[in-house]
Amino acid sequence: MRTLLLGGLILLLVGCGFQLQGNYQLPTELQQLRISAPQFSEFADDARDRFRLAGATLVEDNSATLIEILNDSLSRRTLSLSASGQVAEYELIYTVNYLLVPLQGETKALQVEVFRDYQDDPNFALAKTREREVLVAEMREQAAQQLVRQVIAQMSQ
Repeated sequence: MRTLLLGGLILLLVGCGFQLQGNYQLPTELQQLRISAPQFSEFADDARDRFRLAGATLVEDNSATLIEILNDSLSRRTLSLSASGQVAEYELIYTVNYLLVPLQGETKALQVEVFRDYQDDPNFALAKTREREVLVAEMREQAAQQLVRQVIAQMSQ
């Protein structure tokens, strides 16, 4: 009875399209790809890791789809002020601009953005600086995941 119940549950999960997070179905055009980026780009390293985890093989020759990372930037916007007029909360915006250059078809200029709120307190400047560094690293990782999903969606059209 347990085996039958377990088998039915597995069939139900498979039938509804359930996939583990980060488990992507790469189109054939993305089985091999190149990633070009500015030198020392931390985002490019995260993106390469994400594509490798998705099953892509990274190559250096011109016989593969190219993802050219133009730039990545972090900006902030004031969300609230404290009673003394100091900034109490920011919205951090991490933006990545890139080009998707398939072997056949037209080049597409695309963008990925990740938003996070960040509470600032000048009394704990050192701790807040470290917290911000961790937050930016998480945003960079999330942007790399979004880039993989966006590229797959663009290539599947």
